[in-house]
Amino acid sequence: MSQSVPAPMRVIAVCNRKGGAGKTTTSVNLAAELAALGWRVLLLDLDSQGHCAVGLGVKVKAGEACVHALFTDAQARLIDAVRDTAFDNLALAAADQLFEHGTGIRDELRLARALADPALAARFDLVIVDTPPTLDLLLLNALSAAHWVLVPFVPHPLSFEGVRQLMRVLFKVMSNQNPDLKLLGFLPTMAADNIRQHRATTADVARQFGAPRVLPGIRSDIKLAEAFAVGKPVRAYAPGSRGAQDFAELASCLTQLLA
Repeated sequence: MSQSVPAPMRVIAVCNRKGGAGKTTTSVNLAAELAALGWRVLLLDLDSQGHCAVGLGVKVKAGEACVHALFTDAQARLIDAVRDTAFDNLALAAADQLFEHGTGIRDELRLARALADPALAARFDLVIVDTPPTLDLLLLNALSAAHWVLVPFVPHPLSFEGVRQLMRVLFKVMSNQNPDLKLLGFLPTMAADNIRQHRATTADVARQFGAPRVLPGIRSDIKLAEAFAVGKPVRAYAPGSRGAQDFAELASCLTQLLA
């Protein structure tokens, strides 16, 4: 049964300064779970690797409109890059794999203005932004446009350092461009409770940033990688798997937080 959703359109940026933290896996599968609950979701891929399209089985042809056009063409509209997927209530604004990070229009509020398009607000309840791991114009655009930040992290010390680096950036953005930005939570990914280091790192995050901000984790599950390989969210590929169960629990938890 569909759940009620808030208005106006909300924007979640999925961020971590360290690569390999599970940002794209989180973005794709969380978007699919919330869409299955009745939210009208736009998944927006700012990482030029373009893996969100892979995870949803979307083929992006040369010359097709992509989200990175916002940063190369002052006249570009985000709505032109939006395409439907094979999954109900879930659309994608795909990345341009030829876009070079560090180039483009130098405007940290470009995405925020693009998301203010009434055509998007009429069509979507929620935008999930998959961000690049680099501290560049695209990440700053995502944070300047977002209402919430979700931080996936692998529970080991190097990833914890990436979390702390990101938090310094967040505080700067909250103090300047986007004072309404809020922290949605920290999400342990590839987590294993039987590994002492995983437990210790998650506890460190809880101590430094507050235990209520640590969300139910996503356990290690090969089905998550297999789902990407066949271009499906894990809920469609292996609905009984640990990964599908964990993302369903995460979506339920976040629905309550976003309401």
